[in-house]
Amino acid sequence: MRKKIVAGNWKMNMNLEEGLLFAKSVNQYFMEKPSGKAEVILCTPFIHLSGISEILNKGKMTFGAQNCASEPSGAYTGEVSAMMIKSTGAEYVIIGHSERRSFYHEDDRLLNKKTILALNSGLKVIFCCGEVKGEREEGKHFIVVKRQLEEGLFTLPTEEMEKVVIAYEPVWAIGTGLTATPDQAQEMHKYIRSLVREKYGKECAEILTILYGGSCKPSNAQEIFSKPDVDGGLIGGASLKKEDFVAIVEAI
Repeated sequence: MRKKIVAGNWKMNMNLEEGLLFAKSVNQYFMEKPSGKAEVILCTPFIHLSGISEILNKGKMTFGAQNCASEPSGAYTGEVSAMMIKSTGAEYVIIGHSERRSFYHEDDRLLNKKTILALNSGLKVIFCCGEVKGEREEGKHFIVVKRQLEEGLFTLPTEEMEKVVIAYEPVWAIGTGLTATPDQAQEMHKYIRSLVREKYGKECAEILTILYGGSCKPSNAQEIFSKPDVDGGLIGGASLKKEDFVAIVEAI
């Protein structure tokens, strides 16, 4: 069976004290009330990683970073390497989020380099893909996602691909209040799985976890997660509110 995952992406929110208190509260909730079959991940700013490791090490949750450097080490002031992230106890790193692609002009070639570094450092990768509003309106969404996956991921050998989670995030639905319909999400997730099947075979495609990201909230999570190729969510704004986040986890 495919792993079910709900990953919270805090983005650039919460200072150190706020973040650690939040993580402690959510961890305590799932210690007392089982999270079921879903793996719950907190993807936080770099400053929280070490502290969260101490909080979650006895719990059922895991954690990761939101980005990593494109170089293993060296004179790159302000950057944080994949190996540094791994040294905190983190298990995951998000690569290719639409905000990194848009604001920091990260292209698929760079994201491929980051993905390889992260995997070589022992991290699992949540690789994001998705189209902007204009591309969806022009009917180019399948072309865009295929290119992002082929150039960003499909250079990996099968054994490395099995350590990757794909997150489909329609960019037009991130922080806008708009949401892809459950049928739109299922259509793209099914397409992504078919691309993986063509490249890596049926077994790899069937165990691949594909998450939906884009204004997922308690009111629509259950319907989205009910689709056969949607294996969970990459949650942005709703991951900053304990009640919303745990409700989304429970929806799966």
